Amino acid sequence: MGINISRAHELMKSAMDYRAARQDMIASNIANADTPFYRPRDVRFEEALAKESAQIFAQKGQELQMTHTNGAHLNGFPRSNDSKATTFFRDGHMARNDGNSVDLDVESSEMAKNSVMFNALTAALKKDSMLFKSVIDASSKTS
Repeated sequence: MGINISRAHELMKSAMDYRAARQDMIASNIANADTPFYRPRDVRFEEALAKESAQIFAQKGQELQMTHTNGAHLNGFPRSNDSKATTFFRDGHMARNDGNSVDLDVESSEMAKNSVMFNALTAALKKDSMLFKSVIDASSKTS
């Protein structure tokens, strides 16, 4: 299990995993730019990350329960613990004569945006870890 630095630390690690998966998917799209009938893929993880965030930061007893005032009322849908990213085809671009719809400009800009977000997460994780390290260092000096 390891040391749990903070609740946000676990969420940032998950976000980095999703960003790495997205980077691989975009790289695959670029690699298949000349493959006939290839459709670019992408990964949507924002919903999964929001679910995971809600689960990590939820306070016990803070969830609103449905009230049943009549026995004929339907039960609510159970909350899903499925925190997996969904893969989808990123269409909307004109396919070339060979049926391939990869747009290198779109893929390059998506890769750049994803890299910026990954680097921001890396910096945030380092800062979070350094704060934890400084507390440990300060506590060892007082003994």
